[in-house]
Amino acid sequence: MDYFDYKPYVPVAARRAAAAHEAAKLAKKGHRTSPVVVEGRKIATTFWGAAWCDNLERYSDYANRLPRGRTYVRNGSVIDLQIAPGVVSAIVSGSELYEIQVRVTAVPKPRWKAVCNDCGGAIDSVVELLQGRFSQGVMARLCHEQTGLFPSPSEITFTCSCPDWASMCKHVAAVLYGIGARLDETPDLLFVLRKVDQQDLIARASTGLRQARTQQQSGKVLDGTDLGEMFGIEIAEEVKPRAAAASRKRATAKVALPTAVTPQAPGKSERRRDAVGRRVKGESVARRPGPARSPR
Repeated sequence: MDYFDYKPYVPVAARRAAAAHEAAKLAKKGHRTSPVVVEGRKIATTFWGAAWCDNLERYSDYANRLPRGRTYVRNGSVIDLQIAPGVVSAIVSGSELYEIQVRVTAVPKPRWKAVCNDCGGAIDSVVELLQGRFSQGVMARLCHEQTGLFPSPSEITFTCSCPDWASMCKHVAAVLYGIGARLDETPDLLFVLRKVDQQDLIARASTGLRQARTQQQSGKVLDGTDLGEMFGIEIAEEVKPRAAAASRKRATAKVALPTAVTPQAPGKSERRRDAVGRRVKGESVARRPGPARSPR
């Protein structure tokens, strides 16, 4: 068989058996494999994994190879996938075992800074970030085709040990989908792959929160005098009736009672005032007999 001939088709069960055998051989050599396991039809179900797969399907460059890649990753053909900064290394079981390497460039610093500035204030914690629990606006910003975290075709290069001459073979496509499945389990590997620190987004949120608190504390609070000057009105202090009554009661309680004085017999002037008071009230006052006046 020459180089351009297709190798005979190998059933899925046979491929899985061969993959398990090769994985066991690698384990004996000290290489611990990390297979991609997909349950059901969906390759990825969480935010970051699904977003990665959706990003792949936006690129027409990959359209003709992606369907075969989905089939391979679903049937367990990706028997090992390791994600490191800027590179993904994988082993895919086909007619035989093939080694694949996918290189992804780091996010350019100006782009990452712009992402942090635009999204940092809207992401409160690493947990929220990794679970994708944020607004639609933040999601759209992070997943944008040109300015977000996901790579474009020009930022991805790959190699495969298979004889397929296509720029992207089905084994590479399976590995790209396998990355999405792996992000379902460990979403922070996206930041590792793109060589950025997710803590930068949280730090940006903390900085924004501190600035807001500083502005709130340094803001001037207007009192009644300032409001009166501003609007040209006189603002009276409102005193609650109960509070005023309680205040008067406390003041009365503090007044010292006068010392008891022994009553004395009223004097002449006091008796006169008493008599005048009774006349004003209409009472009759007995006049004391005075000296007899001589008739004229």
